[in-house]
Amino acid sequence: MRPGDHRPALLRPFGVRLLGLTRDPDDPKVAAYGLDQCFSHDQRELCLAQTDILVLCLPLTEGTRNFIGARELAWLPAGSYLVNIGRGGLVDYGALHAALACGHPAGAGLDVFWQEPIPVDDPLLALPNVIATPHVGGATDRSYVDIAGAIALNIERLRQGEGPLNQAI
Repeated sequence: MRPGDHRPALLRPFGVRLLGLTRDPDDPKVAAYGLDQCFSHDQRELCLAQTDILVLCLPLTEGTRNFIGARELAWLPAGSYLVNIGRGGLVDYGALHAALACGHPAGAGLDVFWQEPIPVDDPLLALPNVIATPHVGGATDRSYVDIAGAIALNIERLRQGEGPLNQAI
């Protein structure tokens, strides 16, 4: 979802409340997301306690590695779900496996993994409350246009002697 995206309005008839969690909830761009409420990182417990479906779509940095661990998973309400479309390392693998094995959260949708491709015998994949896709959840016509644009921009940057943008850590 990008600022100014009108997709949140499509969820309103279903009674969806959109909550955000960010370093700076007062940043002017946050208002453009159409969130019902936005929390700072130090308010994670308050935010997660109200979250039925937690969608992780942040980058993996040293500050976000294992952003969701046993404590954060326990804060989620009973019957909640975790969806990770960001990076596998955002979630503590052991904590997620243990929590899912106990049924809290109720399930997880994973499009990214700690090792890619994820080994077919990974114990997480054997859990009945896990749905896994091979890192294609974001593959849309729009994403391919954005990817092509980013590649073209990096080619131009390299041609001009500059470093590429968006390098993985």
